[in-house]
Amino acid sequence: MLLTITYEGHNTQELGFLLHKHPDRAQKFELSYGKAYVFYPEVSDERTTAALLLDIDPLNLARGKVGSRDGGLFDYVNDRPYACTSFMSTAIARVFGTAMTGRCDKMQQLADTPLKLTATLYSLKDKGFDELSQMIFEPLGYTVQTHRTKLDEKFPEWDISPYIDLTISSTIKLSELLNHLYVLIPVFDRQKHYFTAEDEIQKLLDHGEGWLADHPNKEKITRRYFTAKKSYARKALDILLADEQTEEDAAENAEAEEAAEEKQARTPLNTQRLEAVKNAVLESGAASVIDLGCGECRLTALLLKQPQIKKIAACDVCVSVLEKAAQRLHIDNMNTYLRDKLTLMQASLTYRDKRFEGYDCACVVEVIEHIEPMRIPAFERSVFEFAAPKTVILTTPNREYNANYEHMQDNELRHGDHRFEWTRQEFKEWTDHICETFGYECRISGIGDDDEKLGTPTQMGVFTKNG
Repeated sequence: MLLTITYEGHNTQELGFLLHKHPDRAQKFELSYGKAYVFYPEVSDERTTAALLLDIDPLNLARGKVGSRDGGLFDYVNDRPYACTSFMSTAIARVFGTAMTGRCDKMQQLADTPLKLTATLYSLKDKGFDELSQMIFEPLGYTVQTHRTKLDEKFPEWDISPYIDLTISSTIKLSELLNHLYVLIPVFDRQKHYFTAEDEIQKLLDHGEGWLADHPNKEKITRRYFTAKKSYARKALDILLADEQTEEDAAENAEAEEAAEEKQARTPLNTQRLEAVKNAVLESGAASVIDLGCGECRLTALLLKQPQIKKIAACDVCVSVLEKAAQRLHIDNMNTYLRDKLTLMQASLTYRDKRFEGYDCACVVEVIEHIEPMRIPAFERSVFEFAAPKTVILTTPNREYNANYEHMQDNELRHGDHRFEWTRQEFKEWTDHICETFGYECRISGIGDDDEKLGTPTQMGVFTKNG
């Protein structure tokens, strides 16, 4: 991860005073997740550049330390140690903390003066939404430039990279620039590497003081900053909006809260989805089922209770997820009848595995969208050619329905680990391909609220083997 800050003007080497880091020597800082280095690749009277480089050990992250996701393959293949994320925000606060306050005993007048500054963030994750950087930085007076490349020139179907090199320029105080970066970097990534506690609300308000309340996109910034803590986002927004809220606003908010409570009282989509899959399994007449990509075994738990099901296997690629599933199912205290029904197994769905064979029905619930597109043909053969159960029940998001989610941008996917999401037509074309290639028939249906134009949030295909 790399951040550079360039000062152009007169006596620009004085940037070292403002950052409290001497241009003539490199400095190293120990962080809980790695090391940070500050150095100056360019120093002159007219132009000086300071660089903040983070060196993060991905193996340390995967061993249960800060940023880890409880072990498993995810920790070894995710982008957290390499893309510019909340790791950079915390490094800015740690390394340039005094500069963020605007204090500089030796050159306070310079610290209080707007300077011609340019900051570049390399490999900032924005998932292809070029307009996000403009929406966030331009209202603060920055000139914004982004550079993006294709993932691989040899594979145009992989499309563009989800990462950008972002350059912002303005005549601004250094302290303001650093605070803007501290708050806004996590807005792009939407995934903090540390546990978010309620004191994070005050951090946001402190570092956003003087600019966030007036930002035209403050709601988007706040919600994306607290993507996993919606209640914190609401509290922060309540404070930011307090001064400008009118009686009409209050009435609208009350109405919105009432609508949200009513919506919350409905059956959650995941519950509807699991119930629909369970019913499809029972309608198929299956006596044995394999739950591929089982996660924490919520579907498996439902099927275990059905007298019709005599044998059930639950499979996932992540060992730690299976361990959690075993705890959730209370396997150690499970009665013998249910325990004899159940098998937990670790395996990948993109490799042939003879343990997948011999089941009447295979369930693949919200899994396929997590597989890299180039690995889909391997998944197809593993499930439909080699395992070849009589029935395959598969669910996946309907990308068209995402337009109904207020806080999602165009072309944004529902989850950070989704590799793609199909429209209804794309899903239909894929199911037709499966039927033609592997000898199945497929019935497609929807799960969840049905929008007249956009369909349902989840689409389900029930494949039945011919013959």
